[in-house]
Amino acid sequence: MILLRSCFRKGLAAAIGLAVSAVVSVAPVTAESVVDQNHPLPRAKPARDTKPAKQLFGAQAFPAKLPASSHGSYSRGCLAGAEMLEQDGPAWQVMRLSRNRNWGHPNLVAYIRRLAVDAKRLDGWPGLLVGDLAQPRGGPMISGHASHQIGLDADIWMLPAPNRQYSLKERENVSSISMIRGPYKINKKTWTDGHGKLLRRAASYPEVARIFVHAAIKKQLCEWATGDRSWLRKVRPWYGHHYHFHVRLACPDDNKGCRDQSAPPPGDGCGAELSNWLKPRPKPKKPVKPAKPPKKKPPITLSALPRECRVVLDAE
Repeated sequence: MILLRSCFRKGLAAAIGLAVSAVVSVAPVTAESVVDQNHPLPRAKPARDTKPAKQLFGAQAFPAKLPASSHGSYSRGCLAGAEMLEQDGPAWQVMRLSRNRNWGHPNLVAYIRRLAVDAKRLDGWPGLLVGDLAQPRGGPMISGHASHQIGLDADIWMLPAPNRQYSLKERENVSSISMIRGPYKINKKTWTDGHGKLLRRAASYPEVARIFVHAAIKKQLCEWATGDRSWLRKVRPWYGHHYHFHVRLACPDDNKGCRDQSAPPPGDGCGAELSNWLKPRPKPKKPVKPAKPPKKKPPITLSALPRECRVVLDAE
């Protein structure tokens, strides 16, 4: 009997030791681990689930203390472990600081720092004026963008930086300059070779997926570029991008929950596809007044975002 009790106690102690060891060796908690099968996600609060996500994420002043990770797509997602781009660097200044949108995935912040320094040292660009990146935890914004939600998008102004630091007031009030004259032509008074070199430099890094510019700027680049034209494939025409250009990085390799955009079509994008962007649009027909006014598209709610975004929102 004494022997049986001794064996039982030893077996119990060994089991407890294994359990303690397992607890001590638990892997760090990430947004992904919280939503996997072994860590079921707690039920969302109904009231928060139906509230516009832009209000929830727009209210966050600091990033989530989680490993850096982009979740979802560029226009429907969030960002964990964001890094802040300093408001001033050796070759850049951040504009519109009151928006608190100078946050991004560490890959994006590293890219901007590198582009700014390389463009100044190698191409003679005076310095970048950086617009919106993302909010501290990404997600939909109260105003201004449908994308910029996962910390891999950045707006860079066409206006070169001055040879001094802007004041806080100037950063809120100075505006960029347009590169176009009318809807389809480049403005020769504002466009310079320096702009072409900057865009070529911006598109040259392998982590860049796309750069969005106005169609007239794309046309100007097609006519200007010589030698290797492979970088032109990444430069895509899009509405409104004549005061700034929009850089979009590819999803980091280790971010399984990040969804890339489809790759651009083969070629330099300077043919028929671009011509279609430069055709005058037909005048819209006078709309027939509907019997009932159309319903407004509802805002994105938390329930429409990846499940990891709840963890990002609730993290310290």
